[in-house]
Amino acid sequence: MNSNAKPILATEIPPRTKKSVYPEPFARRMQGRTKSQLGNHYGIQKFGVNLTQLIPQAESALLHKHSLQEEFIYVISGHPTLYQGNQKTELSPGMCVGFTPDGEAHKIVNLTNQPVTYLEIGDREIGDLVEYPEDDLVAKMNADGNWSFTHKDGTPY
Repeated sequence: MNSNAKPILATEIPPRTKKSVYPEPFARRMQGRTKSQLGNHYGIQKFGVNLTQLIPQAESALLHKHSLQEEFIYVISGHPTLYQGNQKTELSPGMCVGFTPDGEAHKIVNLTNQPVTYLEIGDREIGDLVEYPEDDLVAKMNADGNWSFTHKDGTPY
């Protein structure tokens, strides 16, 4: 972590080593995703800022919807597909989209044969619950800032 506000290229911040916080079998679905935690590099704790890259056919996350957290995406390069509810929208460089708790479940998938790079920003609301409509998974942001995961029936992973 860098306590100085020294400007550097975002690409100089190494990707996080753990590909996903999801439990198995879901974590392996994120193998084509790389995140560099830009905000963490500077000690930012109230919100996350990630430079995210998806190789061809990779997905950003499981289809999900937060109860408290707000998210924002800005596409830097490539043409990812946004899945939002029952709709698919192709995004292009310079496009952005935001998600609030009253919105639809969403995820981004790279359906192209070129890499995709985007910036994602989201707050870190303690007590946030995440629903995954297509998967047997529920996530909760704990008081320590870490996620815990259960099956939809409450059984822990």
